[in-house]
Amino acid sequence: MSDTAFNLIAPYIQRASGRSLWLADENLLSANISANEAVIAITNRIDLEQHLYRQGWKVFFSDYDLSIIEDNSLDSVIYRVSKEKPVVHHLINEAFRCLKPEGKLYIAGEKGEGIKTYFSKAKKLFGEGETSKADKNTWSATLTKLNASSEDLLDAKDFHQLRVTASDETFEYYSKPGVFGWDKIDRGSAYLIEHLDSFLMTLPEPPRNALDLGCGYGYLSLNLSHLDIPVTATDNNAAALKACERNFNRYPINGKVVPASCAEGITEKFDLILCNPPFHAGFSVDGDLTDRFLKAAHDRLNGRGVACFVTNMHIPLERKAKQFFHQAECIASNGNFKLIRLTHKT
Repeated sequence: MSDTAFNLIAPYIQRASGRSLWLADENLLSANISANEAVIAITNRIDLEQHLYRQGWKVFFSDYDLSIIEDNSLDSVIYRVSKEKPVVHHLINEAFRCLKPEGKLYIAGEKGEGIKTYFSKAKKLFGEGETSKADKNTWSATLTKLNASSEDLLDAKDFHQLRVTASDETFEYYSKPGVFGWDKIDRGSAYLIEHLDSFLMTLPEPPRNALDLGCGYGYLSLNLSHLDIPVTATDNNAAALKACERNFNRYPINGKVVPASCAEGITEKFDLILCNPPFHAGFSVDGDLTDRFLKAAHDRLNGRGVACFVTNMHIPLERKAKQFFHQAECIASNGNFKLIRLTHKT
């Protein structure tokens, strides 16, 4: 899908010279842009890293850790703003640190995403800036680093710091900005765990292993620990992987955390798969995401296994699942969420 905001700054990526940085976010998964030797890309998504690598880019995967870049060393930074405010604030701050005096930060986004506010704050930090519009909703901005002081840094909520952001009667959950739903327990995931034991009672025999597909900070995995079976947790987001590993290390989880996009590269088969699939790619709803997670569950579920997906009521998961599974049935719903049981056999 085309992204108007990204299209505004794509020419800067292509024309960049000197030493430049492209901060590549999940909004750009459909981007096809020729590699520029003057530009390095940093992304927090392993699928985007692989996509850009195949196109010839020099690209790094991290939780937007820009420590590999020296202070005052870049000529330009190009960034289509992210969905989450602390991420945007962190990256604007880091762009200010890394840019040379009179270096340029090129940003773009939509009014509903906060681009006007980001520009206003960044202009105060940088010293100079100007905007242009593609239409009434989509803006780009050029910030020039004239200030030497960093006293006007934006509030990034201690971006890199893992902290306890949610808890229940069993666990405290470490998370951080950059993880989807980082500062709460997702209501859909909580609904799945509420019904987990009754769901497991319907299985012909206890599962021997489990896959948490799209694990986030590891809520579902931690709540499988009472089964005392090996759990594999996987996600494509660097912050989620970092948080999940922290939670696995804190509690006696018999499991491992694997960086992967929709379990790509994982060859093991599983008796039990749990998944709360995303249906947004950046700011846009992406129906193909649900299909990708269903395909991954199909490929990783063994013949006797069972998968349980939790999703919003409006997602037609049962219909979509029929192309991958023999049986897809709703086993519980509460008006907001539904649990779908998926099997290869009746």
